[in-house]
Amino acid sequence: MYWFQLDPQSIAIRVKAAGTAVAVPTLTESVLRGIAGFTIVSVAGFTPWVLAGKWFYHNPGELAMYSSCALVFMGLSGLLLHRLIIGPGSLQRFYIFFCIAFAAYSVAWIAGWMSLKGHVGSIVGLFAGTLAMGLVFATAFEAWNAILKIVAALFVLNSLGYFVGGWIEGYLAQQKELGFLSLALSGSALTIFMKYAWAICYGVGLGAGLGFAFHASQSKARELIQAS
Repeated sequence: MYWFQLDPQSIAIRVKAAGTAVAVPTLTESVLRGIAGFTIVSVAGFTPWVLAGKWFYHNPGELAMYSSCALVFMGLSGLLLHRLIIGPGSLQRFYIFFCIAFAAYSVAWIAGWMSLKGHVGSIVGLFAGTLAMGLVFATAFEAWNAILKIVAALFVLNSLGYFVGGWIEGYLAQQKELGFLSLALSGSALTIFMKYAWAICYGVGLGAGLGFAFHASQSKARELIQAS
């Protein structure tokens, strides 16, 4: 779509007009940047739940808490991930694109989770969310030929991070109940540690998926840049 200016032709034109060498990240570089950047974003994005979860549940409600988390994710992602987009002017374009993509992901995920709850709600929410995000990727970058790869990578890697993080959080909670970790951390500190462990796993998983998705979405752009 033209208003994103992320189609292959627009990216190639900006790179050519830059007049200097423009770094074109490899798949490995994209995935690593996605992991590093989005893990930091995830720790910040989980903070409303970690530090104020009880207040949210008893006052504005669960939906307000998830919405607050989503706003933190969208606000910080551009600063750390915008270089996943090839060429100059990536920061502004990343924010326009990612706010739409992550909002679509968040709405679909929250709807799936809040309607079904439990593991089924998590799986349905994760699939609906990554499908919505993948459709925004394909539309913005004109990468419909890569839509299956994009959605599959986002869903599988996001789900791995989410469920591994949940398992770790549950395991640590069990150790807390048994008293095995009480000597190292106080109850409140241990609860915070458990939740941030989940945030880190979630950030690694979805960050890897985002790195792959951005790289796959710009395959045509890379071909045009190499041919020019």
